[in-house]
Amino acid sequence: MADAGRGRGGFGRGRGGDRRGRRGPRRGGRRDEEKEWAPVTKLGRLVKDGKIKSMEEIYLFSLPVKEYQIVDFFLPKLKDEVMKIMPRTRFKAFVAIGDFDGHVGLGVKCAKEVATAIRGAIILAKLSVIPVRRGYWGAALVSCVVLIPAPRGTGIVAAPASKRILQLAGIQDVYTQAKGSTATMGNFLKATFAAITKTYAFLTPDLWREIPPSKFPYDEHSAHLQLAAKKAGLY
Repeated sequence: MADAGRGRGGFGRGRGGDRRGRRGPRRGGRRDEEKEWAPVTKLGRLVKDGKIKSMEEIYLFSLPVKEYQIVDFFLPKLKDEVMKIMPRTRFKAFVAIGDFDGHVGLGVKCAKEVATAIRGAIILAKLSVIPVRRGYWGAALVSCVVLIPAPRGTGIVAAPASKRILQLAGIQDVYTQAKGSTATMGNFLKATFAAITKTYAFLTPDLWREIPPSKFPYDEHSAHLQLAAKKAGLY
C-alpha cells in the first residue's frame, strides 16, 4: 500500500522514486557546431588555399561550382528568403537568395519534410548564384518576364514575387512586364530569374575592350593541385 501512493500503477512517476535516466544525447544538440570545410573539388581547393580571389574570376572562366561553401566563402552577406512552399505528397520549396549587391540565386527542392526541402533549396540557390549587371543600358530583357530600364528614382515596378528577387539582386529602378499567366508562382519566379540571367546579353561599349587571355586556373595551379591531392590521399 505504501508503494501505491507513489504514482499511477505504483511506478513512481512523481518526484522522487526511480527516475529514468537519459538514454543518450538529445537530438540536434550539436547541430549548431559547423564542421570545418574540407573541399573535394579542384575549385574548392584553389578557393580555400587563396589561389582564386573572387567570384568574378570563377565567372570569367565559367568554372562549375559544385560546393556551396565556395559561395559562402566569397559572399558571406547572402540573405535567403522562402518564396513559396507547395504542399503535395512531398513539399516543394522555392528559395531566393541574394546579397543586394549584384548577386542572386534561385533554388527549388522537393522533400518529405518542410525543413529538409528548405535546406536543400538554399543549397541549390547558392550553387546557382549569378552576377547581375546593373546600370542604365539596353532596351529590354525579354523572357516570359520583360525587364525594362527605368529612370533613377522610379523604384521597382513589379509584382511582389518578382520584386523581391529584383531587390535581392540589388536592382533599384526597373519596370517589369509579364507575358501569359503568372498565377503559378513557381514558374513566375523562374521566369524572373531567367530574365535576370540575360543582363550580360547586351554588348555595350564598356564591354568592347579586349581582355588579355590568361591561363586557365587548373593549368596555372596544376602543381599545387597535385600536391593538395597527395596530402588528401587521393593519389
